[in-house]
Amino acid sequence: MKIHEYQGKELFAKYGVPIPKGIPAFSVEEARHAAEKLIAETGSEVVVVKAQIHAGGRGKGGGVKVVKGASEAQKAAEKLLGMQLVTHQTGPEGQKVRRLFVEQGLAIAKEHYLGLVVDRDRRRVAIMASTEGGVDIEEVAAKHPEKILTEHIDPAVGLSPYQARNLGFGLGLDAAQVKQLTAMLSTLYRMAIEQDCSLLEINPLVTTKDGTVMALDAKVNFDDSADFRHPAWNALKDKDEEDPTELEAKTAGLSYVSLKGNIGCLVNGAGLAMSTMDIIKHYGGEPANFLDVGGGATQEAVTKAFTIILHDKDVKGIFVNIFGGIMKCDIIAGGVIAAAKTVGLKVPLVVRLEGTNVEQGRQMLAESGLAITPASSMADGAQKIVQLVRG
Repeated sequence: MKIHEYQGKELFAKYGVPIPKGIPAFSVEEARHAAEKLIAETGSEVVVVKAQIHAGGRGKGGGVKVVKGASEAQKAAEKLLGMQLVTHQTGPEGQKVRRLFVEQGLAIAKEHYLGLVVDRDRRRVAIMASTEGGVDIEEVAAKHPEKILTEHIDPAVGLSPYQARNLGFGLGLDAAQVKQLTAMLSTLYRMAIEQDCSLLEINPLVTTKDGTVMALDAKVNFDDSADFRHPAWNALKDKDEEDPTELEAKTAGLSYVSLKGNIGCLVNGAGLAMSTMDIIKHYGGEPANFLDVGGGATQEAVTKAFTIILHDKDVKGIFVNIFGGIMKCDIIAGGVIAAAKTVGLKVPLVVRLEGTNVEQGRQMLAESGLAITPASSMADGAQKIVQLVRG
């Protein structure tokens, strides 16, 4: 789950992480009032108007405007609100800007990168830092990997002061700034654990001309698996930023991720779903989605899954790949037949069944009167759906 920058900074403020003064705005008028208030409080005419979308690269895409005075902030807000902001993370279609964040301008001496991320291989939180602030960390990793400093935190010990100092001096900070960074990192690590963050990124982390270390940005992602522990997350969700089909699937209790291909996948089990996508690509096809209906899928769930897959107008065929363990194959076959009739399926459908009551399930499909292509194996099914879509 992603949240906006201003929401991340509200969390930072609660934990005591130093941030600039800023005010969210949802209209041009609110943006002007926010600028006026910040100018009055800080004594500086310089403010920054930032587009709020769930994607990085906003500055490069024209979504961050540094202006002087409330009237200029108003003009910037007029340009940003409603625009289709295109960044390297949104894709060519971009994302519509519906929210702004108006922030005080700072006298910046140096920009750095700082990120806390879960390293799944080492099973611990990794803190990454770089002197290349304001630049995409992927670009730094590709071109200058030596400029990325990393410390892995032992969960039994927590962040050790020497690790924070290693990062601080590695960034070229002076002793006073390293002390600030050490306190900040301790707080950020505690926040990452308590809030179940899968990613906590500050790009840029800045040192101001008066020597203060401050978070100029906030990118916070939560681990969806922990949402039962955090009812407050519901208030932070922005449905306008989410894929409507993925949102519908989540509401229905299905695990669904939209992809860019043309072969819809309906599978039970996350591992089998990933294997299905791999084998489709192996035979030259492109999966249109990841969809796991779960081990105990009902006929209603299968029907809903078909409906969700067909929301994607690029889908030219569907591959159903089911291993009947908890859920029997005859029950799944009944769900597939009912779903195909309900949605009025007009694209090729290949079904591979294996497991409990598989013969009954296959017989039901064969006697359904529907144009269902049976498959004897996962590879056979992948080859058949790729051929049908191409044909």
